[in-house]
Amino acid sequence: MASRALQLADIVDVRAYEREREALRREIIALKDTRRVAVGPVVSVVFENRDTIRFQVQELARAERALTDDAVSELLATYNALIPEPGHLSATLFIELTSREEMERWLPKLVGVEDSLRLEITQPGEGSASEVVRGETEATHAAQLTRAEVTAAVHFVYFDFTPEQVERFRTGNVALAVEHPAYPERTELPASTKASLLSDLDLDR
Repeated sequence: MASRALQLADIVDVRAYEREREALRREIIALKDTRRVAVGPVVSVVFENRDTIRFQVQELARAERALTDDAVSELLATYNALIPEPGHLSATLFIELTSREEMERWLPKLVGVEDSLRLEITQPGEGSASEVVRGETEATHAAQLTRAEVTAAVHFVYFDFTPEQVERFRTGNVALAVEHPAYPERTELPASTKASLLSDLDLDR
């Protein structure tokens, strides 16, 4: 099975990217709308895939004027880790705050929130979750972002599924929950989001 990782050839140079940027931006906005899940008042999670990460790398290459293969390769070395391989989901967790007052209130309270994400799968007719898949922090980014007194506003999290859990995800109802003492929140995944995530999880793709 071929890796989903981006290669140098997938990243076009800055001039070529300018020609496709607006159309690609509209596509990615629509894709992220499907793959973004709000969990409570200040946390949202965007499930990443190869398309969202390619767009992010292209945007960074544009902003940083990354004009050489070496410069683009450095970006790929960082961001390829966020592309989910079959049987995995990858997500960016955002703490969405708009004022200094909100940051001073929430960021100290939510220390450890990146370790509290879980997907709860309930089979039809069952009253409680039959399967829980816990999120894990991406190690490199965790080392850069974790603080003892205050959390960062952005975290990178992945979910590792067994083949049996993938099948339960396919047939069950799925909720995304934050299991944090200062922020116990839960949101059911819409059908469109679940369907999009199955394209990441499917083991034969």
